[in-house]
Amino acid sequence: MSAKESINPTIDETHNPNLRSWVESANQKDTDFPIQNLPVGVFRRRNELSPRLGVAIGDQILDLAAVGEVGLLAELSEDLQAACGASNLNSMMALGRESALLLRRQISQLLRYNSDSSPPESKILLPISEAQLLLPASIGDYTDFYASIFHATNVGKLFRPDNPLLPNYKYIPVAYHGRASSIVASGTPIRRPVGQSKRPEESVPSFAASKLLDYEVEVGLFVGAGNALGESITIDRAEDHIFGLCLVNDWSARDIQAWEYQPLGPFLGKSFATTISPWVVTLDALAPFRCAAMKRNSDDPAPLAYLACSTNSQFGGINLTVEVLLHSVQMREMGIEPLPISRASFTQMYWTIAQMVTHHTSNGCNLRSGDLLASGTVSGADEGSQGSLLEITRRGEQPIQLPSGETRSFLADGDEVILRGYCEKEGYVKIGFGECRGKIFSY
Repeated sequence: MSAKESINPTIDETHNPNLRSWVESANQKDTDFPIQNLPVGVFRRRNELSPRLGVAIGDQILDLAAVGEVGLLAELSEDLQAACGASNLNSMMALGRESALLLRRQISQLLRYNSDSSPPESKILLPISEAQLLLPASIGDYTDFYASIFHATNVGKLFRPDNPLLPNYKYIPVAYHGRASSIVASGTPIRRPVGQSKRPEESVPSFAASKLLDYEVEVGLFVGAGNALGESITIDRAEDHIFGLCLVNDWSARDIQAWEYQPLGPFLGKSFATTISPWVVTLDALAPFRCAAMKRNSDDPAPLAYLACSTNSQFGGINLTVEVLLHSVQMREMGIEPLPISRASFTQMYWTIAQMVTHHTSNGCNLRSGDLLASGTVSGADEGSQGSLLEITRRGEQPIQLPSGETRSFLADGDEVILRGYCEKEGYVKIGFGECRGKIFSY
């Protein structure tokens, strides 16, 4: 890709709102996966041990290995064809965005409805309901950012009412290194963690199950082509190194976190589990939904030179909406649908995905294909847009009311948290990210 294309989104024929697929479910208005989306992921067929790569289309999975076996990927390079037959997305990610775009265009052509020809063999499709969806990649490293100024301010007010935002926040994309080994796919049960915590009235800490278990709705980005150790990625090339996005639930034990984070930051209060959605929406699929980066206040400092370029200012944002729903055991028993408890926009992030990548590598740190970077909690300026129970309930002091008659300050055993995400814009077809689910249980 050229330097201009590296961050300036390119809209092409794959985004045409008039495209229809021969997969009928992909043409329904309520689908997350129309032909204009084509996210990729990893799945396992029933009674098979080997994972396979697939593309979500409507309520079906296009099996990329099966597509290759019948010769429908012959126009692609040998490396890209081999990557389509792999057991995870790492080798495909390593080929870079140009290869991902070529595959996207090829799959779009394959799935388009054409009255002059019949659909390809049915064995290349599998209903999503009949597959086990797995982690998309082998994740070597995981970094969690803190890119929402509204989340940072909301949390800061709870702990430092007179000084909610620390002085470095508007200069630096704050982050911590998380635990990659405990990242799990959507649907994996989440065990309530145990750990040390100390209440204000206690003289010494105790070791017990967390009582203040929380979620955080975030957006994750998968690294595509990496960089060599000692070489930084400039802001104008950063998006060349991003393969695609997913949803992330950064589960948080607030009582454990509050005791242990002094002075080094998150550890056991975060590392017990992180849930991600199974489908990776490629950066090229998001081209119609790119927008300007969040406009800063007039008295805010400008980003330092290494974190600034005109195209990032113009196109660094993504018009992505994220939603959180909660479903308790009692609600399920009563036949009550999950309760929407927050909705926020990714356009309100103080730092862009390109700035996260550039800052991460600015000291020469090497990112590798399949590494996961998360945005931090997505919270907005308005009531109802807070991305965690810590914010919504004001540290538990204002519980939310469930339609079953229950209340929640933090998560109870049996609660299921459901994250959803979607992009929509007039003149284009709405695309979704699917769901990121996790249900709490105790020892």
